Amino acid sequence: MEPKLPVLVLFLAFAACSASHHRDPSVVGYSQEDLALPNRLVNLFKSWSVKHRKIYVSPKEKLKRYGIFKQNLMHIAETNRKNGSYWLGLNQFADITHEEFKANHLGLKQGLSRMGAQTRTPTTFRYAAAANLPWSVDWRYKGAVTPVKNQGKCGSCWAFSSVAAVEGINQIVTGKLVSLSEQELMDCDTMLDHGCEGGLMDFAFAYIMGSQGIHAEDDYPYLMEEGYCKEKQPYANVVTITGYEDVPENSEISLLKALAHQPVSVGIAAGSRDFQFYKGGVFDGSCSDELDHALTAVGYGSSYGQNYITMKNSWGKNWGEQGYVRIKMGTGKPEGVCGIYTMASYPVKNATLWGA
Repeated sequence: MEPKLPVLVLFLAFAACSASHHRDPSVVGYSQEDLALPNRLVNLFKSWSVKHRKIYVSPKEKLKRYGIFKQNLMHIAETNRKNGSYWLGLNQFADITHEEFKANHLGLKQGLSRMGAQTRTPTTFRYAAAANLPWSVDWRYKGAVTPVKNQGKCGSCWAFSSVAAVEGINQIVTGKLVSLSEQELMDCDTMLDHGCEGGLMDFAFAYIMGSQGIHAEDDYPYLMEEGYCKEKQPYANVVTITGYEDVPENSEISLLKALAHQPVSVGIAAGSRDFQFYKGGVFDGSCSDELDHALTAVGYGSSYGQNYITMKNSWGKNWGEQGYVRIKMGTGKPEGVCGIYTMASYPVKNATLWGA
C-alpha cells in the first residue's frame, strides 16, 4: 500500500537527517596535482579539447580559451574543496566565459508571461486533492522519458522542456514513447515565443493545442536555429494534448503531487557558474537572480540523506549526471532552490478525446 501524503513528508524529513552524502572523486576528472603542475594543466586542456572536439580558428584564440579554461577550473576546484552536497567538473562549457554561457545556453523568458496575459485561460490544479504519493518517482524507469537532447548554442530550453513534458504524458496515456519536435516549436510557435531568443512552456502548450498536435522528431528534426514553418504532412506522426495547467506557485508539495502523476515543465534560475559546471550530487548551490532556464522534472527521491527532485536538462549527456540534475528539496524556502517552485506547468491529455 502506498503511504499517505503526511507519511511521505515525514519520511523525507527523516531521510534528510539519516545519512551523510558521499561523492565519487573520480567524476571530477582531475587531481590536485593537475592544478599544481603547469605541464599537467596543459595536457588536461589538450585531452579535454580532444574529448569535446574543440577546434580553434587561430593560436591566439586557442590561448584565449586556455586562459578561460584555467579560470573555470580554479572555480571548480575551489567549490569542490567546500565538500558540499554537490560537486562540479569539466564539461563542454569549460572554455567559455560565464557571460558567454548565459547568452547562448539558457532561454526562458519570464517577462513574456505579462505580454501574453490576456491570452492565458485560467486553469485548475487537478492534483490538488492527491493524498497518496509514493516514496519516490522516476518516470525514466516507467518508460515516459526520451534520451537526453542538446539544445546547442541556442536559447531554446523552453521548447525542450515543453516537448519532454508532452512526450511524458503521451506515453502515460497511450503507452507509446514518441520523441517529439522542438524544431516545430522553434519555427511555428512565433506569436509569443521567439525561437533561439527564448520563450515560455505555457505558450508552447497552447500552440500544440491550437495546431492540433506536434510532429515527431523524425519528421521534423532539430536544426539548432530558427527555420521556416513546415505544413503538417498527411501521413506524419502527430501527438496531441487537450490542455495544460499551472502548478500552484511556491508550493513544494504541489509540485510533488503533479510529479507523482506525470513529468512537469519547470522554470529555474540556472544562470550561475555552479550550475554551468554541475557534475553530480544534490544541488543546493548559487543561482542567478531570475528564472532564466527551463528543465523538466521527471522524478523525486532521497539518497544519502538528501531529498531531491530529478530534472532532465537539454545540454547533452556530457553535462551533469548524464544530462540530469538533482535539485535539493525540503529547504524551507517557498520558492525552492533556484526558484524551482515559482513557475511549473504540465500538459493535459484526455485519452477519450484524442487517440494520438
